[in-house]
Amino acid sequence: MDWQQHAERLADKVTDPDSRWVAPVARTARHELVPRWWERNEHGGWSLRIGADSHDAWMQAAYSDRSLITRVGARHADHADPGDQAEGLPTSSATLPSLVVRMLRHGRLGKGHDLLDLGTGAGGLTAYAAHRLGSDHVTSVDVDPYLTDAAAERLAPMGFRPRFLSLDATAEIPGTYDRIIATVGMPAGPGLRPMLGALREGGRLATTLGRTSLIITGWKHANGDVIGVVERDMAGFMLTRSGLDYPPALVKVFALAREADGDDTGTGRYPVVDVSAAWEVRSMLEVTMPGVETGYQTSGRTRTAYLVHPDGSWARASAEWTDSPTVHQGGPRRLWDAVERIRTRLLAEGGLPLYGAQVRITPDGVIHLSRGRWEATMGA
Repeated sequence: MDWQQHAERLADKVTDPDSRWVAPVARTARHELVPRWWERNEHGGWSLRIGADSHDAWMQAAYSDRSLITRVGARHADHADPGDQAEGLPTSSATLPSLVVRMLRHGRLGKGHDLLDLGTGAGGLTAYAAHRLGSDHVTSVDVDPYLTDAAAERLAPMGFRPRFLSLDATAEIPGTYDRIIATVGMPAGPGLRPMLGALREGGRLATTLGRTSLIITGWKHANGDVIGVVERDMAGFMLTRSGLDYPPALVKVFALAREADGDDTGTGRYPVVDVSAAWEVRSMLEVTMPGVETGYQTSGRTRTAYLVHPDGSWARASAEWTDSPTVHQGGPRRLWDAVERIRTRLLAEGGLPLYGAQVRITPDGVIHLSRGRWEATMGA
């Protein structure tokens, strides 16, 4: 196969010429890690793609700087039949290589370091790290045993035999490590404790937080605190999960958000925004009001955004194009008002205080953020 020339072109695209990650990217047969994947179709669902059906399309997909969705809900593409489609949220992928390389750089890996790769997925980061550090220094974990088994089987012919573990990383992580890189959105609070406990004193953590674009890095101190920063970088990773799929969405609350008049009806200050795609706004919303879920749809020129929260709060904002939206809200909190406060601050100050903020994560998983006079706490 001519995959090597494709891999070399990918390495040229996602690494610098003097980077120590050029060789790992250029010498990893990424297509072998994603023989099948799901792609969005025109109906909003997911259609199966099989690499062996078209060599050129397979090479194009596997060696482009893009994420390939390998599992939707509990259904992995490897277990689907030709012509199958899937419905639901993506639950595993082969992450775009440039982001994998960025996370590895944030991890500050060096010779002799033991790495925990938290979130095996298709095994791309595991492969790059094993190439650089040696398989004996790499452990990769995922909640889904099929993912770890498949990655192990596909990496072995490439000469990589790291340790794979299938476990819920929010519940337990055996062993200790010099470096931990999480390519899943970790939850603030108790779900962070196992990861923090697995990091050795003096070790470095690079992780993202669920429902945010924040990349947090830090060093573990003797008192157990991890001290670091919110990097001036961003990433969108899937949420951690404890089973084969995410818990059911807030269906009843979403139903209210779509149809009900609510307790308050008013006019919004700003045009409707897809909050999930406005990464900085979305991140600040999660920091100030954890657990909010979002929805967005368009119909012609009409744009509608939905926000729901586990406490029963909901909001719906709808308008044509950039007109001021009609906003309906219900429940104990006014979610759209919170978004508008964030947008006002963004416009007034030219940015939000998140990126570049100082971080202190205590052993109980509580995250303390500060920048200037701004402070926030997550997971308390």
